[in-house]
Parts: sequence; structure tokens; C-alpha cells
Amino acid sequence: MARMETLFSNIERYQRKVNAPLAVRVRPQTLDGFVGQSQAVGEGSWLRRAIEHDTLSSVILYGPAGTGKTTLARIIANTTHAEFVEVSAVTGTVKDLRRETEAAESRLLNAGRRTILFVDEIHRFNRSQQDALLHAVEDRIVVLIGATTENPYFEVNSALLSRSRVVELQPLDDASIKELVTRAVDDPYGLDGAFVLLDEALAEIVTMAGGDGRASLTSLELASQMALPAEGEPSREHPVTITAEHVREANPRRGLTYDKAGDMHYDIISAFIKSMRGSDPDAALYWLARMIDAGEDPKFIARRIYILASEDIGNADPQALLIAEAAFKATEVIGYPECRINLAQAVIYMCLAPKSNAAEAAIDAALAEVREGPRREVPNHLRDRHRPGSDEYGAYLYPHNYPTGWVEQRYLPEGLERGAFYHPGPRGWEAWRTEATGRDRAGE
Repeated sequence: MARMETLFSNIERYQRKVNAPLAVRVRPQTLDGFVGQSQAVGEGSWLRRAIEHDTLSSVILYGPAGTGKTTLARIIANTTHAEFVEVSAVTGTVKDLRRETEAAESRLLNAGRRTILFVDEIHRFNRSQQDALLHAVEDRIVVLIGATTENPYFEVNSALLSRSRVVELQPLDDASIKELVTRAVDDPYGLDGAFVLLDEALAEIVTMAGGDGRASLTSLELASQMALPAEGEPSREHPVTITAEHVREANPRRGLTYDKAGDMHYDIISAFIKSMRGSDPDAALYWLARMIDAGEDPKFIARRIYILASEDIGNADPQALLIAEAAFKATEVIGYPECRINLAQAVIYMCLAPKSNAAEAAIDAALAEVREGPRREVPNHLRDRHRPGSDEYGAYLYPHNYPTGWVEQRYLPEGLERGAFYHPGPRGWEAWRTEATGRDRAGE
């Protein structure tokens, strides 16, 4: 009876595999077949040695979609002598976790067998669910493999994180994507040599994948379906050619990775701001286009431009703040798609404007003095005059009574001197006005 169950289970696994998506069918079973990520799982790496010697401790696999996190977990499942258990972070409950950890403890005590618990998208677990894993991970009742596309240092319980090792996976480079795709063309569980992939088609798949291995294999599978002839089945003896046009037909619109709530969101807005600060209009427009194409809220983009206008340009070009305000208003009253032009105009202006961070540096320095310095009194001659005894305060010198509209007078409280906070930049209107007021004061 046991033999029949084994036979049926093998047949069932085979049927599942041949009917699964291409990315699942060609998933490697060993580290030798794993493509890319040499920095994380290459020869001599901690993770590779731990897998090969079956000494894995809890690990969080962190990286964008399609970089091999689930594949690594499957390879561990195939090579380990431990029991491999998977829990869904979407449908799993605290009760499910407790049931699995209790089973793992029984397995360890009664049979001396370890349990590896794989949790895909572990960041979807709430705090109480993550807390439910702490005891089991800390006592090595289970070895946790958590996979996440979100930064674990923000999304995973710090106590759980401290008991695990974070391994970061990077988007696959072009060479790795090419290897993945060409291997799938010939793989018996893949296209089995029944298709010929032209170089131009391969290049198109690599470009569209954007470092996502799963996406590249999905593109290949869809393109092969587009290339199928009306009659007959392709085979190694009579292969069908996949062209770049087939790839484009299968993927009418390419969408680069962008998660409005994830790391990519913050990385791209950071690159966008730094490109404007660095006066590179081409780079700033590229990152702007990435956000627009992904459907980012235009008001969010405009708010960042608004902030930069004062933070990085300031009074080197006071017009920048007005341009930013106009761009923000355009996103409110016009919206997509037309406001993309308003945003682009504002971005180019910010890039070309002279730069000064004097306003930000000045207010931050003044706030630091207020919060950390001693209490300082208002000079008597600046105090409000609408109170008894104000005649004793001393004379206030009214600047408009003087030819240049300026007169030497102390405005700072005692203990602080001019230049304590504001240091004008050497560019644009700010520099010109600093020089002009310096001449005026010297003349007076």
C-alpha cells in the first residue's frame, strides 16, 4: 500500500509540474542550477556553506520580486535532512503558527529531527503573528526562512530580526537573465527545444524583465504561445521561431518594478531629489518618468519639488518656490496626463537653478540654539512699547529714517552675534544681495 501511495504521489507531482507555469517548471533543484546572486549564495558565502552542510540557522531573504527567494527556499527543502514546512503569510493565523511550532517541538524531542519553517512575504504577518514565532526561533525549535520584498529592518519585528541573519538579494543582471531564459528554452520541463529564440527576442525579454527572473520566464512563455502555428505542434525536429515581435505582442506594456509603499518607492524618490539637487535634468526627468509611469500620485511628486525649492535652491533663486507652487497647483486642478508637462517644466527649472541650502541650514542652526542654548532676553530697544515703563527701554532706530534703509543696531539677544545662523551661498540672487547689502552698509 505504501508503495502505491508513493507511485501516486510521484504521478501527482509530475502532473502538477507539467501543468505549472514555466517559471515553476524550470525551477532548479540544487544550488548548481541557481542563477545569479553570487554575492549572497556564491562559492564561499555563508548561505551556501550553511545549505551544503545542512547547518542553516534562521535567515531572512530580502530582495525584489523575481530574484530567487522562493527558489532558494525550495532548494533548501530539497537538500536538507530537516522537515520542511511552509506557512502562508496571507492566510496563516497565530493558531496555525502555534500548531506548526508544537509539531516541530514534538518532532525534535521524539525523533531528533529539525524543522525548517518557510514564511513567504513574512512582512505581511502582523506583530502578534511575528511574536508567536519568537520562542520557537530563539530555542531553535524551528529554523525560520522568511522571504520579503520589503525592508526587514522596518517590517520585521526587531526581536525576531535579531535572531535571524538577513541576506539581501539583488535584481538579476542581464547575463543572469539571459542564462535563465536560454536554459528554459532547452529544458525538458521548459520549452524542450521546440522553439528557437532569436537574439533580438532574447534582448527584448531581458529589457522587459528589469532584473526580475520570474518576469523574464513569463515573457518567454507568453511569447512562445504567440509564436505557435495555427496547425501542428512544435518539436525539436520542427522548432518554431520566437521573434522580438512575438515578445512585444505578449507584453504590450512593460511595467518596471515600483511599489508605492515599498523600498523601490523610497529609492526612486530619493534618486529624483538627488538628481535635481545635483543639477542633472536628464536624470531627474528619468526618475520622474518612472514615477509617472507607475501611477505615482502627482501631488506627492509636486510636494517633493516644493520642498526642494527651499531646501536646495532657496534665495539663490527665489523664483523656484513660485515655480514649485505653480506645479503643485497644476497637479490639483489639471491632473494626469497633462500635468506631467507642468511637473517636467518645474523639474527642469529646479535642476538649472543655482543652488543654496542656506535657508535650511540657518533655521536648523537657530532651532538648535533655541532648544539647547540658554534662555535669552529680547533687547530692551526691541521690546513692545505698549506697557508702563517702556520709556526706559532705550531708543529704537527706525531703518526707514536712514538713506539706505539700514542702520547699525543689535537685533540678536546678548550672547549671539550676526552670522551665528545664516551663511549665504556664493551663487545667484542670494550672493548678489549679500554683496549689495554689504556695499550699502559700508557706504552708510
